[in-house]
Amino acid sequence: MEASFETLIASYIQNNVGIATDFLSVALCEHLAANILTLEANELLQQAGIGNDNKLQQNALVRRDTIYWLDKKHNNIHEDAFFAKIDAFVLYLNQSCYAGITDYEFHYSLYETGDFYKKHLDQFKDNASRQFSMISYLNPNWETQHGGELQIYQTDANQTISPTQGKMVFFKSDQLEHEVLVTNARRMSVTGWLKR
Repeated sequence: MEASFETLIASYIQNNVGIATDFLSVALCEHLAANILTLEANELLQQAGIGNDNKLQQNALVRRDTIYWLDKKHNNIHEDAFFAKIDAFVLYLNQSCYAGITDYEFHYSLYETGDFYKKHLDQFKDNASRQFSMISYLNPNWETQHGGELQIYQTDANQTISPTQGKMVFFKSDQLEHEVLVTNARRMSVTGWLKR
């Protein structure tokens, strides 16, 4: 477990974007993806918005995915396994890097064919609690023609990341603009933020 944590942190230190290709197990990815499909079948996914609190709005020209917030109160065995992994990572991050993370929030995200999310920052202008963004991908057998890459904009060079199963991406929420490019296949993830 700590090997994937160290990979994530070391690659973040080197390039401002941490990537661990096997952060989540295949089995856990499959269970979480199945949860998303069940939520979709039961019409429990909601159109994602932009902004926070009373500024929250839906804008299909900016963002087209649907989401569902994870909560420990759901008592879902697979979500609890995901939370256990995040708890362990937060402990490791705080102990090794003195990050001061005290909370987090995560949601499922489903992009259907043609969906996207235009360039944005993850930290709100009036709320600086989001410190690090974390995206866990659940997509098996993802191929180049499927699109849906995470495009991260950096000063020296942009980075394009394929949303392949088990991969975790980690970066500062207030520093790196990023977008989800148009997807040509159903694309699933668990997206969230480590907070202080």
